[in-house]
Amino acid sequence: MASNKTVFFIIGTLLIILGLFMLIPYGVQTFYKENSHSFLSSSFVTILIGSLFVLANIQKEYRLNLKQTFLFSTFAWLSIAIFGSIPFILANLDFSISDAFFESMSGITTTGSTVIANLDQTPKSILMWRAIMQWLGGVGIIVMAITVLPLLKVGGMQLFRIESSDKPEKILPRTIQIASIIISTYLVLTLSCAFFYKISGMNFFDSIAHAMTTIATGGFSTHNDSIGYFNNPKIELIAIAFIILGSIPFIAYLKFIKGNRKVFFQDVQIKGLIYLFLFSAIAMFVYLLFTNNNILTIEKIRIASFNVVSILSGTGYVTNDFSLWGKFPLIFFLFLMFIGGCAGSTACGIKIFRFQLLFLFLNNQIKKLIYPNSVFVLKYNNQKITDNYMNSIIIFVFAYLFIFILIAMLLSITGLDFLSAISGAATSISNVGPGLGEMIGPNGNFKAIPEVSKWILSFGMLLGRLELFAVLILFFPSFWRN
Repeated sequence: MASNKTVFFIIGTLLIILGLFMLIPYGVQTFYKENSHSFLSSSFVTILIGSLFVLANIQKEYRLNLKQTFLFSTFAWLSIAIFGSIPFILANLDFSISDAFFESMSGITTTGSTVIANLDQTPKSILMWRAIMQWLGGVGIIVMAITVLPLLKVGGMQLFRIESSDKPEKILPRTIQIASIIISTYLVLTLSCAFFYKISGMNFFDSIAHAMTTIATGGFSTHNDSIGYFNNPKIELIAIAFIILGSIPFIAYLKFIKGNRKVFFQDVQIKGLIYLFLFSAIAMFVYLLFTNNNILTIEKIRIASFNVVSILSGTGYVTNDFSLWGKFPLIFFLFLMFIGGCAGSTACGIKIFRFQLLFLFLNNQIKKLIYPNSVFVLKYNNQKITDNYMNSIIIFVFAYLFIFILIAMLLSITGLDFLSAISGAATSISNVGPGLGEMIGPNGNFKAIPEVSKWILSFGMLLGRLELFAVLILFFPSFWRN
């Protein structure tokens, strides 16, 4: 029988793992002779609390039912964000508790929004911890998106079940089995990215840190000017390639490993992502071609391609302050924030497949008006789409937009201007990173916004990362009664 003990046992295990990862930035502290032991202390506290959770919840058999899975989905991410904030509090960064939690939540949800004003002067250990948090968040959401969320039928994610026979009771053994393959693939991609960054001009530290945040499509950088700091076309091209690889559903990698060598060319979602990248980059290039005469044509291709891929995937790296390009890029990039990448990847947003299904549904409805007596079967990737499934997609998109508006209104009440409130809401729920405008735009950060705004945005990040309903269901009394 499933019980809440299983939930807390797993959370305890995750905290122990998190505490062990804190020893890496402690090693960085030692190597760079930083006068602080914040990570050693944080590691000790996190491992201690995690061990107490594990010891208090030992049982003969560990199982999860549907209710416990919902609890685990939210509490695991919340716990990691809380304990991940401890190093920020203990470090000499002039961080409030709100700042520390915001930075930690931004990291683990791979959002990429930051409250650090001067990254170039920030201790290397803190920069490494930010990268590690995003890396862990990236691999964590992939595992959840492939194994847990489909079983919860969250926002239409059930389309991405590994097997049609998967049931909630099989979550644990199934997750462990799949996670080993995902982590191996994820690690290979990360090391490959770091290698190419290194040979293209980055130093060892930057190459490792940026590789982790690139594959995670997180966007945390070690410099104020982000990728623009390097001003290197090779580095930008490598970033584009690995951002796309991180935005591809990892279930495709699983299928490829199992022998399906054509999966990357057959998957409708992957093809949709590539087409959207190309269309968006061309559209932005054409706009820059006719509006900005101060940039060479080849440079326009370069900056258009990079910034489009970065924003659409939810990575949030920047090479230029696109807020200076005019009004169109602001609206265009805001729209791209909502779309996001593929389901089952590290990417953000509503996801490509939902837009594809909505267009297919719209097309079917128009056909029914023209041919009222005909029957049209909706299919996606050779799978039949039922009315119930389509309804879940529509409800998800509606809820997504409603929560976006609600967050924007709450932010405006706290004192943010219109553009900051709108873009801030979009960046949080879409897990993108930089907002728009002078305050939270590409050249700004979230340090100066009110404390309450940071908590609102942090909650928005959690909602967006866990596909809304996995979190929202916990606020219904009936969930706790049943």
